[in-house]
Amino acid sequence: MLIGVPKEVKIEEHRVGLVPGSVRELVHHGHKVVIESGAGAGIGFDDRAYENAGAEILTRAADVFAAAELIVKVKEPQREEIAALREDQILFTYLHLAADRMLTEALLRTGAVAIAYETVTDGKGGLPLLAPMSEVAGRMSVQVGAHCLEKEQGGMGILLGGVPGVAAARVVILGGGVSGTNAARMAMGMEAHVTVIDRSLPRLYELDMQFGSQLHTLFSTVETIEREVQSADLLIGAVLVPGAAAPKLVSRELVRAMKPGAVVVDISIDQGGCIATSRPTTHAQPTFIEEGVVHYCVTNMPGAVARTSAVALNNATLPFVLAIADRGWRRALSDDPHLRHGLNTCRGLLTHPAVAHDLGLPLTAPERALTD
Repeated sequence: MLIGVPKEVKIEEHRVGLVPGSVRELVHHGHKVVIESGAGAGIGFDDRAYENAGAEILTRAADVFAAAELIVKVKEPQREEIAALREDQILFTYLHLAADRMLTEALLRTGAVAIAYETVTDGKGGLPLLAPMSEVAGRMSVQVGAHCLEKEQGGMGILLGGVPGVAAARVVILGGGVSGTNAARMAMGMEAHVTVIDRSLPRLYELDMQFGSQLHTLFSTVETIEREVQSADLLIGAVLVPGAAAPKLVSRELVRAMKPGAVVVDISIDQGGCIATSRPTTHAQPTFIEEGVVHYCVTNMPGAVARTSAVALNNATLPFVLAIADRGWRRALSDDPHLRHGLNTCRGLLTHPAVAHDLGLPLTAPERALTD
């Protein structure tokens, strides 16, 4: 199969769909890879590294899209990239369609076969292609949150871990999944007072057994969220419903009741955010102040540590890229129900139930889409 990797065009996005090591593996399996010139330059992978791995370098993104049967990216296609997609072309990338009706409708019009990293599953019910970036985003959320608490950043001017004789900051994390767990780990490492709120008692039990008395765990209720959010110095939104828009757990009124200069980091912003006052921001302008609270809502948080993120993501995506390339998209999706869960659009049909539900659009079962 001919696989293409364009340079990411979303603002401040330096990750790349395939790193040289992944290219070499694909070439070893008999596939051809074309890379847009400079696609990996932002994270230290120059064109020569890709040529040495066996890729062909093309000057323009348009040439990559025109040549490739399978496009491997990181972020959702931007307007100029959507225009370059064609019917039956395979797109493998993060999509987050439930929060973006315009993108969904545009992809449907292209007729492309769009497989979303964030809805591919595994045998344990996890999201293996979202997990690496959730780990990065969870760890980053505490770093950026601590920075935003500084007075010059609009925060209340407190040190996350405190000092002897001065109380540590209170960190409240909504969601005990992969990103929430990694956020908790980092916050505890910085000696903050950390509370995780989740609606799964088994997950709270696991967290309690993993971290012991260092971590405070609470079952999610309206009352619990209201009480803990109002006391938080740093609130981290780490709620995820696979493929669906994030539920709004914190209202504007509750944000208004937070301490002046408190900080919100909404990791869930890719899926619309779990805090009512959140709106997407960029690495160029990462924060805004709403209701007296500093908000950090960058939609591609892992892009700030692009080299680490790109390599971690490739470790997870490469087996699936190989499966699609080796078998073709129909057989690969038919053989693997977990990869099939990643299918979001297929030749003009919407195939993911959560996306269809949230956007109010007609749903076609992926099994049917594969046979039509």
